[in-house]
Amino acid sequence: MSVAAQLAQGSKLFIAGSTGSPATLTAITVGYPTVIAITGHTGVAAGDVVAFANFAGADAALLNGQTAVVTHYATGATNDTFTVDINTVGKTITIGTATATPSAWTQINQIKTIKPSGASASKLDVTDLNSTGKEYRSGLVDNGTVACDVFILESDAGQAACLAAFNNSTVVNMKYTTPAKVRTFSATILKFPTAPDGAVDGVQTGSFEFQINGTITVA
Repeated sequence: MSVAAQLAQGSKLFIAGSTGSPATLTAITVGYPTVIAITGHTGVAAGDVVAFANFAGADAALLNGQTAVVTHYATGATNDTFTVDINTVGKTITIGTATATPSAWTQINQIKTIKPSGASASKLDVTDLNSTGKEYRSGLVDNGTVACDVFILESDAGQAACLAAFNNSTVVNMKYTTPAKVRTFSATILKFPTAPDGAVDGVQTGSFEFQINGTITVA
């Protein structure tokens, strides 16, 4: 039965814009992943891309000036915590006056469909003279492309940001939220409707496509 199927309604796509306000951090637990505590319920959420500054200690450069995706955000009575995929095992890093500055997300509105192509891995032939049949290993994962059908709204800030990134060949951070998960990734916009589709007794429509770069972080 399909009654347990996850609904797509409420899914949203965002493009990163200017930076938000720095959020004060209160504690760090070194390890892998690194655990960060933050003053409860501030402007940082799971899936955000944050830039770190002002950690102290001999190994603070592992975090200062680096960006990371917020994962496993947990709400506490006083402080919230989250993890970042940075290895600080055995390192000397203290909280100092550390801050995390999130990217400001702009929603891309009027989307009808979001259609990922799916991921695939390259096939590496590792057959040697001792093999009794062809042997293979999987190579790097290509996370593919995502195509979106939209109603064109040239006044929408999200659509305008996509057009600007397309025209300037800019690599951008994007966030895809569904009712169950938040996925964050880097992308290059390959196609964008610089002129909309039109029809009698219809509205302006179009489609765009972006290529995912590297890995997808799921929060």
